[in-house]
Amino acid sequence: MAPPLTRQRKRALAASASSSGTPQPPPPAQSGAGCAANIHQQGAAAATNLVPTGVKQWSCGQGGTGPPAASTARQVKRSDDGLAPRMRNCKKALAPIKNVPMIGAGDRLSALPEDVIKRILGFLPAREAVQTCVLAWFWRDLWKSATSLHISCGHENELETVKELKEFVDCILHSRGSLPLETCDIRLLEFDDDDKPLVNNWIQHVVMLNVQVLRLTIYHYQKRVEPWFELNNLPLVSQHLTSLDLHGLAFNDKFLDFSSCPVLQDLHIFFCDFMPATRIISQSLKRLCIDSCESNDKLRIQICTPNLVSLCLLGDYTRTPLLERMPSLLEAVVKINPYYDICYEDYCENCDTVWCHPCYGAGDTNNCVLLSGLSYAVNLALIPDTRMFIIRRDLKWCPIFTNLKTLLLNEYWCVPTDCSALVCILEHSPVLQKLTLQLFSEGPEHDIEMKGTCNLMTGEISKHLEIVEIKCEVIDKRILKVLKFLSTLNICFNLYEAKILE
Repeated sequence: MAPPLTRQRKRALAASASSSGTPQPPPPAQSGAGCAANIHQQGAAAATNLVPTGVKQWSCGQGGTGPPAASTARQVKRSDDGLAPRMRNCKKALAPIKNVPMIGAGDRLSALPEDVIKRILGFLPAREAVQTCVLAWFWRDLWKSATSLHISCGHENELETVKELKEFVDCILHSRGSLPLETCDIRLLEFDDDDKPLVNNWIQHVVMLNVQVLRLTIYHYQKRVEPWFELNNLPLVSQHLTSLDLHGLAFNDKFLDFSSCPVLQDLHIFFCDFMPATRIISQSLKRLCIDSCESNDKLRIQICTPNLVSLCLLGDYTRTPLLERMPSLLEAVVKINPYYDICYEDYCENCDTVWCHPCYGAGDTNNCVLLSGLSYAVNLALIPDTRMFIIRRDLKWCPIFTNLKTLLLNEYWCVPTDCSALVCILEHSPVLQKLTLQLFSEGPEHDIEMKGTCNLMTGEISKHLEIVEIKCEVIDKRILKVLKFLSTLNICFNLYEAKILE
């Protein structure tokens, strides 16, 4: 029994009959193999018409690969009128593709090794890195494994609030899975109190991704009073974190105990609040910089970092930090203005007025605060505010600077006129080779520079002292008094040899 005629075959027979004028009988029934071959042939013919014009087509025949035979082409043309409307629409839709170049197929960036591309994506803000997924199929998932992640809000052209950023950041962190991060930079300049748990969760999630360098800049940039972001009361635990940069945060003791970060080496703290915290603890830390931070006015922040090699204390402080021993210290810069360590009774050291809160409020009147921790430094710069009494009080218990070779001081050490503070530290620096006095000048650039000659040193001053420099803005009475005093130590200057810098 012959198979029923399909609609397509009926149309083809009708068209053939009308052209020849003689009715054509239906073809004889085919075996299973012949029917399958016929269906395959018709499907191949239909597919041939869907290929954009101008593209070479190759079919697999009995002899291998090659251009289609003429009979096949005629068959395709005859069956074209019998295509279903849906197939014709597909043909029209695909036709313009012939003029569209393939994105990413030949560009130089896509030709780079995949690891290099992931590192390049790490330099982009998170949103721009994600947008590269539309470039080509090759780029679709590369952003998920970028080596760095930069999240920000509150800037121009950025999402304005943490809430608007939530869905985006959650998607990024979820898409990464457990892929490790080299660097993460979170910069949020607008947040509400109810955003704090969310942001703290982001921080913990990033740490769990084995991030090596973490930068957190989170504060109300438009809020002048207490703009800081309060961290949760959990310790930071990471076996991979090597560098930490913190800006605008409110600390607690648990966060600043880095005992669970055994490879942390670099810590930079800027414009943060130590008010609830009392100490920084790290056995691995090598470089520490603290700049312009608030702290408790009754307690000093204790810095317990015995393996530190570089220390930098800058800017305004509530109280001068208390330094523990640092036997590996190579260089230190102390340029601070602790407004609670300034005696308002106009004394240059601990006064006799017991209600003077700056002098007696910290409960450490019998301890060395700064100098003991700095005594192992090789290169040292001490540039305190002239009203600060802590260093002068420390000189009562002045340690020996056994390794100190280069020393930079300011006018703080040259008042009163007997320069007793200067003499004290020189006498306790037995191997000092170079002394620079930066007098009545903010620096680092100056108008006048003078070099003195060191004759046989008097008293206990270092016999190794070879270079003494004075840098100032103008030679006035204050400078002349210092020069006169230095001459009593056999350190002489020739004013005619003073160098005027442009």
